[in-house]
Formats: sequence, structure tokens, C-alpha cells
Amino acid sequence: MQTQVLNYRIIIEPEKTGKKIVYNAFCPTLGVADYGDTIDEVLKSIKKGIELAIECLAEERKEIPVDNVKEQVVTTAQVKAPAGARTFAL
Repeated sequence: MQTQVLNYRIIIEPEKTGKKIVYNAFCPTLGVADYGDTIDEVLKSIKKGIELAIECLAEERKEIPVDNVKEQVVTTAQVKAPAGARTFAL
């Protein structure tokens, strides 16, 4: 049996918890989330979660969704907020 390499988009965001910062990772295509103390740690952890989700879907003979990362555009946008608007960082 030939192994396929699947690509998934992962969003990583820092979160301050008290004096400590942790990193939250989310794979929206599979609904998998995890956290870690470093970016490397959370990437390793979420990769294991993604692999587990794929194995479960395969065992249940369900279709496995895959991101078409070659055709996706991931970017940010800078916009002007109205004067006096209250903002907060997520």
C-alpha cells in the first residue's frame, strides 16, 4: 500500500496565561486543536492529533478532507478603526 502525504493548514496563536505564554494550534479542516509551551512543541503535538484524526476517519471508512494549500491564499489585512474604538488582542 502506497502512503500519501496530506497537507493541512494550521493556525497558531500565542495566549498569555498569567505570566506564561502558551501556543494554541488549530487545524480547521479536521477540527483538531492542541496547545504547547513552544511553537515546535505545539506543531509536534497537533501533527499527532491530525494523524490520529485521519486514522480514525480511515478506520471508519469515511472520506478524509484535505486542504488544497496550493490554491489557498492565507494573508492578513490592515484596516483603519474609527477614532475612539475600543480594541483588544485575541
